[in-house]
Amino acid sequence: MHAWLCENPTGVDALQWKEMPTREPKASEVLIEIKAASLNFPDLLIVQNKYQMKPPLPFVPGSEYAGVVQAVGEGVTHLKVGQNVACLSGTGGFGTHTIAPAALCMPLPPGFSHVDAAAFIMIYATSHHALVDRAQLKAGETVLVLGAAGGVGTSAIQIAKVMGAKVIAAASTDEKCELCKSIGADITINYTKENLQNSFREAIKAATDGKGPDVIYDPVGGDFAEPAFRSIAWRGRYLVVGFASGPIPALPFNLALLKGASIVGVFWGDFSRREPKANAAMMGELAQWYGQGKIKPVIDRTMPMAELKAAYAHMGSRGVKGKLVMVN
Repeated sequence: MHAWLCENPTGVDALQWKEMPTREPKASEVLIEIKAASLNFPDLLIVQNKYQMKPPLPFVPGSEYAGVVQAVGEGVTHLKVGQNVACLSGTGGFGTHTIAPAALCMPLPPGFSHVDAAAFIMIYATSHHALVDRAQLKAGETVLVLGAAGGVGTSAIQIAKVMGAKVIAAASTDEKCELCKSIGADITINYTKENLQNSFREAIKAATDGKGPDVIYDPVGGDFAEPAFRSIAWRGRYLVVGFASGPIPALPFNLALLKGASIVGVFWGDFSRREPKANAAMMGELAQWYGQGKIKPVIDRTMPMAELKAAYAHMGSRGVKGKLVMVN
């Protein structure tokens, strides 16, 4: 097998494409031939030694991937050789093969493409957990999605529409706003045009007839968090999903008091570990929605696995709409 090896987590440039032995799966493991692997923000942080999970060196990055089971270890009964699966294991995806924990593999129903499957679990699980479980979103409510043209943002738009909500999508270019409209957003805000915080608040006010959004989905953090929270509706729920812009905002607590609003943390990874039955039910519903055509990952582009460094550069340019997927 070949894989991109991180022997020194100083950044993308340190990654090397190397031949490695293909080992047999141990108990509760499977060997997967990787067909597609998506590029996620944590995949950048982990090779810079900035992610909360620090795998022992050396390691192969690539948190999320899909492929075909080639061998199964002792005790694995729910998967078989030749089966198509998707997996979110944190590492191992950027190569031709990987060993994965069988418990983390999602069997793919017929018609679920490897490219879509490699871009599915992280974004849809995060957004479903955020909107359905943590925000308790109801039909007829209004959701403001920040960073709406990214991977989790596009999934949030789709899930909110499945739930019967009105969606306001905030993104950084007109092109990204058009993408958001094409997948269901009712209203869009280009926040580079609304670069002053007061202007952004005015745009939100206009989009909600002065009421404010019931739910704010924020995977970005940074400068727009406070003006967005100041615009929230009475009993609104502000979902803290991530900090893709870098800075972690500090929100004045009196704003939550004045609006009777909730600041709600979203940590799908720990939810899946602490509440595995609820997580399994959620993933089953998401797979069903995919089969019904209600949700589908937005794929910015596919690139050969050999071009991983160029893919990282494209992701760093903030030009990605939806997900980048590497293919073998």
